[in-house]
Amino acid sequence: MAQRFGSLLGSNAELRPLVSRAQALSTLQRHFANAAPAYLAQSCTVLGLQFGTLTVAAPNSTAAAKLRQLAPELVVLLQNRGCEVSGIRVKVQVGYEPAPRPQQPRELSRTARNALSQFSESLADSPLKFALKKIAKTGKS
Repeated sequence: MAQRFGSLLGSNAELRPLVSRAQALSTLQRHFANAAPAYLAQSCTVLGLQFGTLTVAAPNSTAAAKLRQLAPELVVLLQNRGCEVSGIRVKVQVGYEPAPRPQQPRELSRTARNALSQFSESLADSPLKFALKKIAKTGKS
C-alpha cells in the first residue's frame, strides 16, 4: 500500500519535488537521530537544510541550549555521515510534544538481587517484604 502510494506521488510531475524534499528531510532526521544524544534525538525535529545550515526544532529552551552547545560536534558527525551541513540553527517550538519514550524495565544485577533477598528475610511479614522478594526473584524493578 505504501509502495503504491509512493509510486503514485513520484509519478506526478507536480508532486515529485515535494516527494524528493520529504525523502531528504526523512534522511536528515535519521542522520540527526543517529548523531545526537538519545534524549535530544527523540525530542528534536529536523525542519530543513538551506545553504548548508540545518534547522532543528527543540521543544523547550533547555533542549535548545544543549543542542546549541553540541552543535559543532554534531556538524562534524553529520559531515562524517555524508550530510552537507556547515552549521546548525536551533528554533524553540513551544507546544511541540515529542512522542513518549517507552519505558524499559531495569534489570538488577545478581549482587543486587542477593542483597534484596537477604534484606527481605530480615523483615517481618509485610507488603514490603513480599514486594522485595518478588523484585529479587524476577530481577526487574
